[in-house]
Amino acid sequence: MVQKETGYRTAESVIDGYVDKFVQTYDVPDYLEKNYWWAYLHPKSLRFFEQQWVINSILWGNYTRLRDTTLRELGENITGRTLQVACVYGNLTPKLAERLRPNARLDVVDAALIQLENLSSKLNGDNIFLDCQDAAELKFEAASFDQVLVFFLLHELPMETRKKAIREALRVLKPGGKLILMDYHRPVKQHPLRYLMPLIFKTLEPFALDLWRAEIEDWVAADTPLRSIEKTTYFGGLYQKVVIQR
Repeated sequence: MVQKETGYRTAESVIDGYVDKFVQTYDVPDYLEKNYWWAYLHPKSLRFFEQQWVINSILWGNYTRLRDTTLRELGENITGRTLQVACVYGNLTPKLAERLRPNARLDVVDAALIQLENLSSKLNGDNIFLDCQDAAELKFEAASFDQVLVFFLLHELPMETRKKAIREALRVLKPGGKLILMDYHRPVKQHPLRYLMPLIFKTLEPFALDLWRAEIEDWVAADTPLRSIEKTTYFGGLYQKVVIQR
């Protein structure tokens, strides 16, 4: 049974025919409601984007590859406490949960309650906890997680929110722990999508081009003590995995 922590209260509401057993206890961030209501907040979007072919198409056929390389970074047998910041369409989180050892724990936070409710339907385990939290203002104590995962979230955040989210992810990470970030990246000049993607971003992802203009490590506070930062790119440089170790 997936555990639901703070940020929830029992209720029943009907939104466009969708019956939800929980309600949001605080407003979702403005940028989320304004720019991504169609992808994350409307019940019909869940039915559409949860189809594997849809999310695979969005990532130009790379969902499985990017999912699996992320899981390899987390390890075959996950111990300790892991935090996933923001829910993800598809089977990334269920696959992650399968790797949890009996004494391990997975926490998943998201600013949208409807996303947590959707994720809970895909998970089953007494060591999985879902909580309604903003990535830029995590409620966890400092140094409380062994590893933190942020999968395709940064490109959806405004600049200042993005910096805060990275800072918060590092704050809750234990010394020696890993922060794993998977997201977009500026492709090589010869990439066939190099000129199409900015048009897509301009239409649907207003903050995504920030990841073409700067490195993720540029958004890490200069006074944050780190052991290492490693970047690996995929699919001609269109995607990147950045692993930061405290």
